[in-house]
Amino acid sequence: MPDMPLWKYCTTAHYLEFLISLQLFGDTDWCAEKQISCLYTISNDVNAHYQRTTILKRDGTPRHLLAPDPLLKKIQKNILRNILAPVPVSPYATAYHKGADVVANAAAHLGQKLLLKLDIEDFFGSIIFPMVRRSAFPDIYFPPAVSTLLTHLCCYNDALPQGAPTSPTISNLVMKPFDSHIGEWCSARGIIYTRYCDDMTFSGDFDAKAVKNKVGHFLQALGFSLNKEKTKLLTRHTRQSVTGIVVNQKLQLSRDYRRQLRQEIYFCQKFGVVSHLKRMNYPLESGDVERYLQALQGKVNFLLQVNPGDDVFRQAMSGIKQMIKANRNSQY
Repeated sequence: MPDMPLWKYCTTAHYLEFLISLQLFGDTDWCAEKQISCLYTISNDVNAHYQRTTILKRDGTPRHLLAPDPLLKKIQKNILRNILAPVPVSPYATAYHKGADVVANAAAHLGQKLLLKLDIEDFFGSIIFPMVRRSAFPDIYFPPAVSTLLTHLCCYNDALPQGAPTSPTISNLVMKPFDSHIGEWCSARGIIYTRYCDDMTFSGDFDAKAVKNKVGHFLQALGFSLNKEKTKLLTRHTRQSVTGIVVNQKLQLSRDYRRQLRQEIYFCQKFGVVSHLKRMNYPLESGDVERYLQALQGKVNFLLQVNPGDDVFRQAMSGIKQMIKANRNSQY
């Protein structure tokens, strides 16, 4: 690793002073020596500070996450707030930054002739240690030893863990060169491009094969690959959807989504949440009812983001909030 001129004459004491200045523990009464010792202890065995957990995605399927323990999570949140969040990302990235909006991501592709959807395979797992170090903590801004330490604190098995507070923002920084290059290439050809996490969407009137080849080759050069099973080319004569939102003529969720959501809420209100979950063979361990209701609330929130004037689901939201309150009261 070549020495950067800025850090060439810095001593270890300078590095440690720089590290303390990042305020990775926030407001703390710990002395500098204790903070440094704790950071290096965690970074030397960072995998031990994660546990596997599962949440429900919007469509009800499970998402497996690696959740950091409270101390590592606090450090990562401070890395995010003090270091990563202020760094601008590409305008083509429509997730994981202030002002990012899944609805705006879909709206960019409204009423287009063709819609090409491409997916990056094992997105977070493909973002490995050198990518994180180079993109999030470059040597031009960080002493090499500090850059390496920060990278360790944000990785699991030398890759980005899905579930760490820092991972989404780091993924945008890693993808910034890709977004800029592909975005400019598409813009020159009248193609609309957005990327929501690992979901890339292209719309307009274009040669889909040429776009797919261009994207695939550039991704491969960066260490990624396309998930070919998720490639979809949709014409205006079929239902075009982007991040779950139909974009043919106006932004809306599918009839199936709305019908299933109405049915789910109805059964909860008629039979009670616990009875409904038992009928669905849903696990009923501690906290499962709360998690289910929060997931249901998230689905309705999503619908209201797309169609804020939907009075039926606004009323349904009130009912869900009442069920959440009743469930919490029943715990006491």
